[in-house]
Amino acid sequence: MYFPLGTPIIRLKALVDKEKNRVILAESDEDFIDVLFSFLTMPMGTIIKRTRNVDIPPTVGIGCMNNLYESIANLDEQQFRTEACKSMLLHPRNAAEAECKRLKLKIDDEKLLSHYRDAICGCGKAMNFEIAFSGKESKARVFDARDRGVFLKGLTRFIITDTLQVMPASTEASLSLLYELQVTDEKIIEEQSHYIGVDKVLSLLKYSLVAEASLTKTLLKQNPEPELGKEDVCCGSRYAKSRMIPASNMHGGIRVKLTISKSKNIVCYAEASEDFVDLLFSFLTVPLGYTVKEMRNTFGGCITHLYNSVEKLDGEHYLKLCKHKEMLLSPKCAPDFSYKNYPLSIEEDRHPPYYVGLVYRNGKTVDELKSDDTSFTFYGQTSMLTVMDPKSHFKEATSGGFLMGPAKFTVTDNLIITPISPVTCMSLLSKLEVPFNDIKECVVHVGGEEASKLLLASFESESALTNAFLRESDQSAGTIVLPTP
Repeated sequence: MYFPLGTPIIRLKALVDKEKNRVILAESDEDFIDVLFSFLTMPMGTIIKRTRNVDIPPTVGIGCMNNLYESIANLDEQQFRTEACKSMLLHPRNAAEAECKRLKLKIDDEKLLSHYRDAICGCGKAMNFEIAFSGKESKARVFDARDRGVFLKGLTRFIITDTLQVMPASTEASLSLLYELQVTDEKIIEEQSHYIGVDKVLSLLKYSLVAEASLTKTLLKQNPEPELGKEDVCCGSRYAKSRMIPASNMHGGIRVKLTISKSKNIVCYAEASEDFVDLLFSFLTVPLGYTVKEMRNTFGGCITHLYNSVEKLDGEHYLKLCKHKEMLLSPKCAPDFSYKNYPLSIEEDRHPPYYVGLVYRNGKTVDELKSDDTSFTFYGQTSMLTVMDPKSHFKEATSGGFLMGPAKFTVTDNLIITPISPVTCMSLLSKLEVPFNDIKECVVHVGGEEASKLLLASFESESALTNAFLRESDQSAGTIVLPTP
């Protein structure tokens, strides 16, 4: 494979089973493992944005997440509380962006501040003046190679299985893996070298969500992967035990009206206000690691193995800082991405204090920013900055969601969201071949538990509403629905 001069790459040694055309294990230093671990910090919107054009079989999808992303892109800006809200959802920030910007292969956006050009200041003017952010001053010290890593210490080597289990490199662990895979003939294995660039990392990221043999599918030629969300892949037993919302919860949460086919037992579409759509759109701002933590017993692909590897890793010996383990296992959403009455229990990160002042650059003084972790000093007076909530036009506004209300929307079973339209609803019934006398309307109330189930269904299925609300074999103990008057 050809890489242009100066393109960052990582060399990966792989042990391959030639007969079965599969990767047995791979070996790398901290550079590649740091990139793998960074997957857990990335918001789903970033993953969709970066992998939507990845050159892998087009039948590979990520549940309804692509539809959510496209719905935001197609929605008129006037539907959002501010112009910045649409940009926030299409380009969500990573709470670990300060760490991820130091990765050898950068796949996330590089931003250190929530700079949205269309955000409105407390004075009422647009925030459209760019200012440089000054990094740490270099300090004279003896170079220590153990400082090279991002999350991991330098000078460490790891082995990675085909299902993305990561463990410290050792002969014992390698032989144990060969025994587990029943590889006993040394003649069928060979060592290969692979050079990984950003494109390969993006392929691996997408395969980690939808396939078990991620390294094999990324490094070796494989047959197309079945489409995620089809009945023979994700539904069935995965949702058979999902519990209906108890009757005791019916009076709280977000109210949503479902139109259901009685004969097919599917949700044809839903009618909801902006609070429910805010919840759905917010799924794109949630870090992947949070979703894996909440749903790892049922999460598809092999990303759960990666999460479990971080959990098992001896942080004192291999991680650079104590905070890194928590950052990977319990990632927060970036500042300003949560809002009042948000149903999910994810914690929001905080902005550090920022200061503006004059520095001397290239023979002249200019305005620059610094935060508490920068060591240089300004000339003259400094001012502390207040980071404005880009979802709010005014300083006194409450912390609301992304959409302007009151508003009504139509939500399809696979989470295509449009402003409410009776014509669209009738067209959906026709497309689904559901006669008018076969439908019933029911109301559901979505709280924290239901929001989490809907998040999982959105990842793993193209029938998110049906799988979140109707997949239940025993409806005797309470119901999720109330017939509309």
